[in-house]
Amino acid sequence: MAVKEKKQAVPRVKMPEQAPEVRRRNFKEVPLGLTDEMAMTEASRCLQCKKPACVEGCPVSVDIPGFVHLIAEGDFAGAAERLWQKNALPAVCGRVCPQEAQCEGNCILGKKGSSVAIGYLERFAADRAREQGGGALPEVAAKTGKRVAVIGSGPSGLTVAGDLVVKGHDVNIFEAFHKPGGVLVYGIPEFRLPKEIVASEVKTLEKLGAKIELNSVVGTTITIEELFEEGFDAVYVGVGAGLPRFMDLPGENLIGVFSANEYLTRANLMKAYLFPEYDTPIARGKNVVVLGAGNVAMDSARTAMRLGAESVKIVYRRSREEMPARAEELHHAEEEGIEFVLLTNPTQFFGNDEGRLVGMECLKMSLGEPDASGRRRPLPIEGSEYRIDCDLVVVSVGAKANPLLTNSTPGLGLNRWGNIVADPVTGKTTKKGVWAGGDIVTGMATVILAMGAGREAADSIHDYLTRGW
Repeated sequence: MAVKEKKQAVPRVKMPEQAPEVRRRNFKEVPLGLTDEMAMTEASRCLQCKKPACVEGCPVSVDIPGFVHLIAEGDFAGAAERLWQKNALPAVCGRVCPQEAQCEGNCILGKKGSSVAIGYLERFAADRAREQGGGALPEVAAKTGKRVAVIGSGPSGLTVAGDLVVKGHDVNIFEAFHKPGGVLVYGIPEFRLPKEIVASEVKTLEKLGAKIELNSVVGTTITIEELFEEGFDAVYVGVGAGLPRFMDLPGENLIGVFSANEYLTRANLMKAYLFPEYDTPIARGKNVVVLGAGNVAMDSARTAMRLGAESVKIVYRRSREEMPARAEELHHAEEEGIEFVLLTNPTQFFGNDEGRLVGMECLKMSLGEPDASGRRRPLPIEGSEYRIDCDLVVVSVGAKANPLLTNSTPGLGLNRWGNIVADPVTGKTTKKGVWAGGDIVTGMATVILAMGAGREAADSIHDYLTRGW
């Protein structure tokens, strides 16, 4: 039997997890991680392709065969070092990246069987280095004397900061909130990405030399023009898409209708999940409905369940096949008892005499021809209205660019949605010395795509600082 067939015959490792009936009422991480033996066995399945398609599928071009081979050999510290060469946030990416659509989706083994569990192995190597030490940080180049301001400490900003510090530049990260991490801490729940993981990754950047200034709302407390006046040579804008989007339906202002942005920020960054240790005010509905079907919607629904809801429904206007959330998140949500109400669209909300939400009207839908996104367009079925009783609705249908920074920055080009116009390859904006990337440019996307934009912008900024615009 050829090597390829032998490796295809080895079953893909299954990550141990908390049982659904237990985890649905706690905020501890769901997947429990791999043992050394499990990781080495899984890593040994890799074919070590001469032209690795998995690397082509990675937005930050991690040397996947390289770090996987080191795990197979038992050199876990070396695997972490290899990851850090290209990825400043491997413990994060190993948990939240859509590997099935990127690196693992390109794995040759996956053509006729199961791809190598690259995400699991990335998480394993990063966790091992954090918990037991080992793995040398990248070497920092000689100081250039140039200063870069990075606005926002989400995945895009952290990637830019890590890359530019290693290249020898002084980097200051300006974060609006009281904790660094951006969407990694305010948007992604503890059970999917523990806060200590993000804090550890940020600490690594600080060890490399990046400085973080918290509670700094650029556009209000300081402007980009003032940053240049203070001596910064370049600015990177990675503030994400933090302005909630609603559906403009009757009754949307009732008490009990929340944006996913506010709901998850209260639960995550403000630690409502640690009640009674933290007594952060947060709505705790008995019958909860989440509108939308992306990863943020799954996070909202699973958070509501953990906060004590008796029933949680995902209401989505398309079918299961069109749901944009990761397959793993959909699977976990269903295991935890969350009901999917598909081909259904809300039309209005109902309240009581006190202005509190008590229900919503929905309309059943059918699928027509594909729209611009490639998904089949939902069409209303006339006369199919019905009511769902609920006391809490979380609207998770996307987010927009917050105009605080862009409105205070003359010369910064915007598109019709209010996102910053930036070169898709370099991240250069229309304003000299300013780059941008991540959700503030693309609209809501994934952590790894934001990191990829940060990586490309960092290369362009370095070129500018050493050679000129």
